[in-house]
Amino acid sequence: MVHNIIIREANEDDLNVLLQFEQGVISAERPYDPTLGKGKITYYDLNEFLISDDAKIVVAESDSKLIACGYALKKKARHYLDHEFYSYLGFMYTHPDFRGQGVNGLIVDALKKWSLSKGLTEIRLTVYDENTPAIKAYEKMGFKKHIIEMRIS
Repeated sequence: MVHNIIIREANEDDLNVLLQFEQGVISAERPYDPTLGKGKITYYDLNEFLISDDAKIVVAESDSKLIACGYALKKKARHYLDHEFYSYLGFMYTHPDFRGQGVNGLIVDALKKWSLSKGLTEIRLTVYDENTPAIKAYEKMGFKKHIIEMRIS
């Protein structure tokens, strides 16, 4: 477990590092997803997430250096579910030097608190089926497998 970690809301000053972290997420996911576009791609509208009332980006700092991030996004649920909205967690990134030390758990805890403060009791995330380390980490935090999306090309 890492000590002297500060979890805080991200701000515009963090944007350059967050954009680097986004590329880290994409690099980590490329081996699991042959459908990702070639070359440099982006996943998120981080500027929008920073100002939206329906999103929260949090970061972890160690010695004034950003080491991890994640976001929660309020999403409309499908009309047939028992909840109208849910919180979707994404952009989970931890710098390689700090992985396996509980930092992502601190990020998830902060995002869960934000979600609950918005009345969002259903919290979901997606992870690639072959990403066993991530699945095990999320299961340790209380997440359970729910559905598997399949594809053919």
